[in-house]
Amino acid sequence: MSSSSRTIRTRALVSVTAVVALVAVAGCGGDGETEQGKASSKPSASAPASPSGSGLPGSLTGQKLDWSTCPAPSVLQGAGEAPGSAWQCATLKAPLDYADPKGETIDLAMIRAKATGPGKRIGSLLFNFGGPGGSGVSSLPGFADDYAKLRSRYDLVSFDPRGVGESAGVTCRSDEEIDASDAVDGTPDDKAEIKAALAESEKYIKGCEKRSGKVLPHVDTVSAARDMDLMRQVLGDDKLSYFGISYGTELGGVYAHLYPKRVGRAVLDAVVDPTEDPEQGALGQAKGFQLALDNYLKDCAEKGAACPTGGDPAAGTDKIVTLLQQLDAKPLPTESGRKLTQDGALSGIAAALYDKESWKYLTLGLQEATRLGKGNLLLAMADSMSGRDENGHYSNISAANAAINCVDDRQRYSVAEVKAQLPRFRKASPVFGEYLAWGLLGCTGWPVDGTTDTPDVRAEGAAPILVVGNTGDPATPYEGARKMVQELGEGVGVEVTYKGQGHGAYNSGNACMTRTVNDYLLDGKVPAEGATCG
Repeated sequence: MSSSSRTIRTRALVSVTAVVALVAVAGCGGDGETEQGKASSKPSASAPASPSGSGLPGSLTGQKLDWSTCPAPSVLQGAGEAPGSAWQCATLKAPLDYADPKGETIDLAMIRAKATGPGKRIGSLLFNFGGPGGSGVSSLPGFADDYAKLRSRYDLVSFDPRGVGESAGVTCRSDEEIDASDAVDGTPDDKAEIKAALAESEKYIKGCEKRSGKVLPHVDTVSAARDMDLMRQVLGDDKLSYFGISYGTELGGVYAHLYPKRVGRAVLDAVVDPTEDPEQGALGQAKGFQLALDNYLKDCAEKGAACPTGGDPAAGTDKIVTLLQQLDAKPLPTESGRKLTQDGALSGIAAALYDKESWKYLTLGLQEATRLGKGNLLLAMADSMSGRDENGHYSNISAANAAINCVDDRQRYSVAEVKAQLPRFRKASPVFGEYLAWGLLGCTGWPVDGTTDTPDVRAEGAAPILVVGNTGDPATPYEGARKMVQELGEGVGVEVTYKGQGHGAYNSGNACMTRTVNDYLLDGKVPAEGATCG
């Protein structure tokens, strides 16, 4: 609710762009059009033209990109330092509305590092790091070391999807307004708190409509997939080589559905379950984050007296629930003067669960909160989730996430429906369940209608696609990989299992996982179905 809807953003790597989303799991949507600043009452996506041919004018498919040295990422992209001389940036023009391909265009921000190896160049490898709402322009350089082997034969390329960062980025409120929204309880306990949360949500939505009404109907996943095919053509590739992570797996699946014969070598890592609606997805996340928390609590208990949740992992959850209840009544102070609220603590805890290497910071954050009565570390981790930098500026990752999910997902939930589901969500996770349940209200009242119940990823006739699931993934539970394989269709999806912790597998540092993916992308070696690393 306060900043959009509250589910834990599952679609980005936490070390760069993972956030607490306030919106439910995305489906796939279409296009529509509204007047700038005055989105019409519930505009609906127009029926898209067949993607069998591009249907785009030569001025778009034949455009030449003006690659030049990259500037530092903008505030909307997440700020930071310029990536260095190895990186080039350019702007691609794409239709605002694919139903009107010769009409108004938008600029899409792109980044690349050219292939360096002496071997034969395969082409471009396009990355999406998730969100939805994560800036590929700011993310890709941060992971350059992980993909150095792939760069030997590929140009590494990424982009800000439409609605994100510098690609017609959606904005909904000022930095000060975002900070002020922290005072609104994301897990309301009574009628007054529910009323306040709904009022804040309405205010937020009006801000989105006022600031970004023109683009809201056009930031859907289907349009983003069409943007990727335009990129393929402009980059000069016959087929799309692709690496999608988290929400990027859904985007990749939608691309494969639209253009099965144009799929080259594609990897889907940390897989979104394409069969789940927002309610099912949020419930799955509750179970996934609770599983990851349980694994952390077991690991913490082995540390002895240093563990702030004690030597009994089962009792650790109760201690965290108690802390959250205390924060609901009385937020903790921080050195910045801001307060660590219940919602902020939930965000910080979730941030640490994306990567096992971050568990030590969760321990320190819980120690500081429970023993010193301070919220500095947990608030810092929450800021990493919400895209807030040290100067108090926010990227647009939360606003973009809301806009993309709400134009994709048809479902709209009521307070009564959420209340009815609270027992199921609390059972799934005493820590995260209630927060995720209330997040189902995020698209209620959105000015643009959603278009589908679940994304269509059927891709009969596509080349083999590597689908990688992590058994300990908190944000995109392991079961989603098998569902993606089934939906892609027989002979398309090839499942690979990583028995580990954290969000995603390739960036885990596991040598078996790295080798399996590299052999596929570089040499076309498709692993045996059911291959496992751990």
